[in-house]
Amino acid sequence: MSSKVKANNGEPVVDSRTRCPWVELDKPDYVAYHDCEWGVPVHDDRLMFEYIILEGAQAGLSWYTVLRKRDAYRKAFANFDIAKVARFTPEKIETLMADAGLVRNRQKLESAVGNARACLKLQEEFGSVCDYLWTFVDGTPQINAPRTRADYRATSAESDRLSAELKRRGFKFVGSTIMYAFMQATGLVNDHAHDCFRQPAVMAAARET
Repeated sequence: MSSKVKANNGEPVVDSRTRCPWVELDKPDYVAYHDCEWGVPVHDDRLMFEYIILEGAQAGLSWYTVLRKRDAYRKAFANFDIAKVARFTPEKIETLMADAGLVRNRQKLESAVGNARACLKLQEEFGSVCDYLWTFVDGTPQINAPRTRADYRATSAESDRLSAELKRRGFKFVGSTIMYAFMQATGLVNDHAHDCFRQPAVMAAARET
């Protein structure tokens, strides 16, 4: 996808570099997410936890809907400080239920607290959440380089296994489809299109970690 998209005033919204076919070029914040974050390997527990919660919040919705609520989630969830979220009380959940900036689904909000507590257990057992999660791809991003939109899969054997293991450890909203999207976002899987301008940079970032 390389053609420029025009705003109402005729000016291009984004440049003409080739991007993954799922990127909606008329949404600058979506383009920025693709260009700066999507697929970059994550090795920070706070950010990894953020993606676990946001991907879970996406269930039944579009990623763009959740992406636009990201700042509200960061504010409501103590910038995704795992230890702080793990201490959230039922009263805090009620406060979150009144926050229009969030996806006000009680099960999803409660799962964020439970998932934080499960992350603390991973840190105790493995040293970090990241160290544990990267074992599912043997420490190296899987590179798929899809050529068409039809080439993008919804799940994989690895996301099936990750989902099952996280569920066993008490995580919620971690189905295989959610986990595959999570793996794409955090760089466990590099699903940038074969001709996407971000592909070389993301591959280089993986080599540096």
